[in-house]
Amino acid sequence: MGVFDEFASRNFSLYAQWLGIISIILLVVLGVFSLSSNVIFAIIGWVFAFILVFVEVPLCTKFCPTSPKFDNFVAKFENSYLRGAMYLIMAIVMFLSTIINNTALIAPAVTLLFTFICYCIAGIKQQPHASSKVLGGTGVDNVV
Repeated sequence: MGVFDEFASRNFSLYAQWLGIISIILLVVLGVFSLSSNVIFAIIGWVFAFILVFVEVPLCTKFCPTSPKFDNFVAKFENSYLRGAMYLIMAIVMFLSTIINNTALIAPAVTLLFTFICYCIAGIKQQPHASSKVLGGTGVDNVV
């Protein structure tokens, strides 16, 4: 099953995972560009991106040496509602960056909010958590 088949599955946790990957990229790249005008939130964005890499990319938890404490922390977010809550908190924090200065950090805040919405829809529809095979997950073959 390819990436297009995964998108055709209508599993909102997969959509949320890909939006999370987009959020990671935006947090890192736009954090660099916002570093001179909004240092605090640029660094916070990088910390969020680091956490999200381990939450959203299952391959990283398999290859990177992590502590059992960190593994337990990441394992708590297998539930769509808890992932959604995490993304909502991160989105609110990034939206607060506009208080200091209007920078490009609003873009990752929007994608974090969309990711929250997708995880909530997955939770409401009671869709089991699925992760893309491209990112080292199980795909939707085992979920459907």
